[in-house]
Amino acid sequence: MAERRQVRKVQRVAAYAVIIRDDRILLSRLAKRLTAKELWTLPGGGLEHGEDPRDAVVREVHEETGLDVQIGETAHVYSYHQRNTWRQGRRADAHALRIVYDGWVPVDSPEPHVVEVDGSTMDAAWQPLAGVLDGSVPTVGLVTEVLAEHRPFRLQRVAAYALAVRDDRVLLTRISARGAHPRQWTLPGGGLEHGEDPRAAVVREVREETGLACTPGNVLDVVSTHFEGTAPSGRREDFHALQVVYAAEVADGDPEVQESDGTADEAAWVPLAELDALEVRPVVRAALAARLPS
Repeated sequence: MAERRQVRKVQRVAAYAVIIRDDRILLSRLAKRLTAKELWTLPGGGLEHGEDPRDAVVREVHEETGLDVQIGETAHVYSYHQRNTWRQGRRADAHALRIVYDGWVPVDSPEPHVVEVDGSTMDAAWQPLAGVLDGSVPTVGLVTEVLAEHRPFRLQRVAAYALAVRDDRVLLTRISARGAHPRQWTLPGGGLEHGEDPRAAVVREVREETGLACTPGNVLDVVSTHFEGTAPSGRREDFHALQVVYAAEVADGDPEVQESDGTADEAAWVPLAELDALEVRPVVRAALAARLPS
């Protein structure tokens, strides 16, 4: 009786990134030499011998999408076992451990494109999340498995803002493309640095965003804002902000944004009568209501 041929055992460790921006996810399309049909997966791949998984993700994402990724501190591990498959022309009992990190790329990154030659991917693109979830974008099982339990990074932030009103006009700044709500108007201000006094923070932020010196007075309100969106870094965040609003006096002069590559791209004195014609953040109306209670 012929001896039964032994099935080769293969174990592989790979690292991937789940990169979500707004309602899209960054995916890589598998090369035709791997599958004849259209099939998309998370950017990533196998670790080289001795390579740290975090380094592998950065390398693989760049090779497959041309983008420079940053990754979070923690990861999920997924196990995939195929007892009867083919590897390099031979039947194999294959086991893969897939380490998946939360990842993000700068908001001003170019369109993704494949860098590696003769690799495992043939295209890279931002695909609609809805299409991935309803199956209209064909993906490997790993993608939907990851999305089923993926949660955006949670960030709680304390910020300080100034409400300055003069001659029936309020000092506002417009959120730049780097912010979570581009082209909407808000009060000048921003996040506290570690250990920074809120009053010092509002003075610093008003100068950066308007170029004007600021003298904060009493606290008018503390506004709680909770939303999910893309941070200036490009990271998808579940964001909770506590916004301390001060009544403030500012020096004379025309407001002009001083910081570059910040979250404000315009500053102006806006007539109160024209607020309804603009998209303004809730903190603006909350602060005005606290200043002028009905």
